[in-house]
Amino acid sequence: MKLAAALLCALTAGQVMAQAAPAAPATAPAAKPGSGFLPPASSSAKVVDSIHVVVNDEVITRNEVRNRVAQTAQNLKARNVQLPDVATLERQVVEAMIVERAQVQLAKEMGVRVDDRTLDATIGRIAENQKMSVQEMRNQMEKEGLAFGQFREDIRNEIMMQRLREHEVDAKIQVSEAEIDTYLAASKAAAAERVEMNLSQILVAVPENASPEQIAARRARAEEVARQLRTGADFSKMAATYSDAPDALKGGEIGWRDADRLPPVFAAELRKLNPGQVTPIIKTNVGFHILRMADKRSLADAAAGGQEIVQQTRASHILLKPTPTMNVDEVKRKLREMKEKIDNKTATFEDLARQNSHDTSTAPKGGDLGWLEPGDAGPEFDQALGSLKPGEVSDVIESPFGFHLIRVAERKSEDMSAQKERAMARQVLRERKLQEAMEDWMRQVRDRAYVEFREEQ
Repeated sequence: MKLAAALLCALTAGQVMAQAAPAAPATAPAAKPGSGFLPPASSSAKVVDSIHVVVNDEVITRNEVRNRVAQTAQNLKARNVQLPDVATLERQVVEAMIVERAQVQLAKEMGVRVDDRTLDATIGRIAENQKMSVQEMRNQMEKEGLAFGQFREDIRNEIMMQRLREHEVDAKIQVSEAEIDTYLAASKAAAAERVEMNLSQILVAVPENASPEQIAARRARAEEVARQLRTGADFSKMAATYSDAPDALKGGEIGWRDADRLPPVFAAELRKLNPGQVTPIIKTNVGFHILRMADKRSLADAAAGGQEIVQQTRASHILLKPTPTMNVDEVKRKLREMKEKIDNKTATFEDLARQNSHDTSTAPKGGDLGWLEPGDAGPEFDQALGSLKPGEVSDVIESPFGFHLIRVAERKSEDMSAQKERAMARQVLRERKLQEAMEDWMRQVRDRAYVEFREEQ
């Protein structure tokens, strides 16, 4: 797939295919084209662009629409998505472009700006994801006929729209503790009705394109296994001896499986069993199976049994950042002097943090960071915290935020399963609300915009 389509169509293809209903009618009567003409197909004259639609005080031209339709079609084909007819695809592309244009206009009205430094960093990450340098990406795009300057402005607009949506929609989504309680109660009630089974199997495989004689021989082998199981043979030993499945040498052990996710022919027989019982021979296109259910449990019981023990560390830090009046070497020297004072007990960590730390949120608290879990403060912190005993102060540590002295106060291990469960529930509920709120907000932006379609002549 061409790079231009891969990068640019990703901005709109999802929106185009997500249109669930026809576009809203134009909010003003159609008018004559504002400029230009289209010569006959046989003419050698250059096509002059014309206005397709007016959005507030800006226009979307027919060439813009043609280019976006072509790019979107190429992107969707590359993803093996069946294309709608040309008229429907164009209508949906135009609607997506109208909504985008209205959002960018609103962002500008609200003072949302994207400086060149931020834009360059974003384009750098895009190039890195494509495993190219920015110059290589630019060369490839221009080779494919895409102006790099236009690409930059498309990315700038995309960032502006994202910031606008975060301000207008994301930041306003709230999930209450009561909503989380209700969600978890409903989830546990549903899980209580579903069952997991601890299974083992014996498979007597049938070769592909087997003859009737081969099938009969394999069935006879399966029936012999079943006969021995009925007379008290050990299932694990029989699996290791007779099974053709990859798990044969583990005694046929499959492990816990959700009954609703098993093949229907298996689930139907297993639901008839009590723990310790064995199914009759079950025929599939793979061969002949015999399953044993060692135990079963509700999914709610399975979830309740899981614990996630996390080591937490109570830590403090003193942060210094290089400034025009204090370079890196001076920062490190000053921190080493502080550590020496702490070690010699001529000053306390808390006092030095209050007087010197550049972290304005923790300095008033003597540098207290509270309880940290692995990953909370970055790899440099994790490594330092892991090497310190309670009461110890680190040497000078560098991080993306500056240079630190770090002290460990105490450690504890805590079961975080309940907190994690609630965090996951909060995320699910937030995503549900966000999807609905985003669709409603985008519809409002579209409805508030003055939109005038121009007929082509």
